[in-house]
Amino acid sequence: MRIAIPAEDNTGLESRVSGHFGRAKYFVFVDIEGDRIKGAEIVEVPFDEHGPGDLPNFIKEHGGEVVLAYGMGQRAVGFFNQLGIEVVTGAYGKIRDVVEAFIHQVLEVDPYWKEKIEREKREHGCS
Repeated sequence: MRIAIPAEDNTGLESRVSGHFGRAKYFVFVDIEGDRIKGAEIVEVPFDEHGPGDLPNFIKEHGGEVVLAYGMGQRAVGFFNQLGIEVVTGAYGKIRDVVEAFIHQVLEVDPYWKEKIEREKREHGCS
């Protein structure tokens, strides 16, 4: 299995999950074999601006089968579903820890991620 996670920086498994899926400059693709991390690849997002479906297609092209993210819009989730890619939202913390928890089916997600993102948008005047 190959898991894709938006990262805050390019430190791979030591990076933290990006709080802004669509603004992440890097994705960490983690290869899982059984219940172990087999390897990880850091891939820089090849475009500064992107349209609907660009990131899901980018992840599909890199073999992603599951996306672990903090927040993501319904439209993006729909694109991933069309491509047969599973999406888990509310994931936060260090990527290695998040992947390990996912593998062992003990991943705790933030059930309030939508409210937090909306509050942040209001506070920073974003729409």
